[in-house]
Amino acid sequence: MQTTTVIYRYQRSASGLTVGAHLFGFLAIILMLVWLLHYRGGLDYDSDNSDRVFNVHPFLMFFGYIFFAGEAMMAYKTVLSAHKVQKYVHALFHLIALCSGIVGICAVFKYHDMNNIGDMNSLHSWIGLSTFILYCLQWVIGFATFLFPKASERTRIRIVPWHMSGGRALLYLSICAALTGLTQKSTFLGVEHTLSHRELNLINFTGLSILLFGIFVDLSVALARYV
Repeated sequence: MQTTTVIYRYQRSASGLTVGAHLFGFLAIILMLVWLLHYRGGLDYDSDNSDRVFNVHPFLMFFGYIFFAGEAMMAYKTVLSAHKVQKYVHALFHLIALCSGIVGICAVFKYHDMNNIGDMNSLHSWIGLSTFILYCLQWVIGFATFLFPKASERTRIRIVPWHMSGGRALLYLSICAALTGLTQKSTFLGVEHTLSHRELNLINFTGLSILLFGIFVDLSVALARYV
């Protein structure tokens, strides 16, 4: 059976988009830290203050989960390196995102327990947990297919487009969960009359930065196709 050799070529048009993705990603991290540290009292998973425990959730779900998931996608598609190196960095960054997401989700469940709040009562929680479960399945299937024990070449070729499309869809679902979470939190703070106009603007700019990060990641991956 004749095998086909695919020659990969890097598209320069993606480089500026990758820079844009990093700029918006770091901007979102900075804005979120300003919000959580300056306005919300900091973050500490082991604190007796439930609000500080909760603050671990948005930080890890963006910086640990969404940001590293985006970095994993760009590392594989927009960085010139040996294919094996790309695969291992891709898998490692996704593993970091997965572990961060687990801790972030545990933090919000712990916050609910400390305040006797029911779990899974909002659209944000439904989208977020469903997306994270699918993300875990995507990582496990990808690891088994492409790294160990590694499927046959025919199977890998058939799964690649599904794996890529699924990853991009999960990125947008994760961002949707983040934006609904920020909206939900700002609404609760407004009801409690503890939300200033300046803090509200900060939350909105954080959400906008997260959205633009996801868009630029997706565009950089889409336009950095190897043809």
